[in-house]
Amino acid sequence: MENANWLLTEDGQLRQFGSAEIELPQKVYRLYHFLSDLDLVLENYQDDVSRIEAIVPLVRKLLLSSYWLQLEYDPPSPKTGWAVKFLYREYQYPLTVQMVTWQPGTPSTIHNHGTWGIVALLGGQERNRFWQRAADSDSPHRIEPTGELLLNPGDVIGFTSGAIHAIESLGDENAVSFNLYGVTDRDRRYKFDPDRQTAEKF
Repeated sequence: MENANWLLTEDGQLRQFGSAEIELPQKVYRLYHFLSDLDLVLENYQDDVSRIEAIVPLVRKLLLSSYWLQLEYDPPSPKTGWAVKFLYREYQYPLTVQMVTWQPGTPSTIHNHGTWGIVALLGGQERNRFWQRAADSDSPHRIEPTGELLLNPGDVIGFTSGAIHAIESLGDENAVSFNLYGVTDRDRRYKFDPDRQTAEKF
C-alpha cells in the first residue's frame, strides 16, 4: 500500500491530502532550514488545516534529506512503554520537535492535543483510533468512535487542535515517529474516558 498524508479534524473525520512523493533536495535540508521555513508558514497561515497542509511536505523533505534524524530516538521506558526525545524546543518558540517511541502493545490514553500536530511514522506500525465529541445534556463529555487507521513507515498524519485519538504500537517492533506540535492550550487539552463519559485536563 502506498504511503499517504492524512488529516484528522475535531469532528472525527479523516481525509487524505496532497502527495507522499517528493523529490530529493539538491542540497541537504537541515533542521535549521526546516525551522526557518516553519516560521514563514506560521506567519502566512493562521488556521490548523492550512498550516498542516503547508508543513507536511516540509516534514517529508526534512526526513528524506536529513537521515540522521531517523536515528535520534530513545528506547521506550520499561515503566511507561514510551519515550520522548526533544530535537528542538526553545522558550517562547511556538513549536516543539520531538522523536517518540512506543513499545509494541502499549496504548495511549484517548486524548486531544490542544494544538495542531503532525506525526510522521518512521518505524514499526501504529494503530490510530478516532473519536468525536457527542455531548448531550446528561453527558457533556461524551465521545463516540468514528474510525481507525493503521499507519506504516512513511505515512504522515496531522491533527487539528480538537481532534481526539488514541494510538497503539502493533507488531514486534517499537513504533518510532517524528512529532511536531504547536503551542498547547492547556485549558483545551483533555484525556477522555468513554465508559464513564468523563474528561479531565492533562
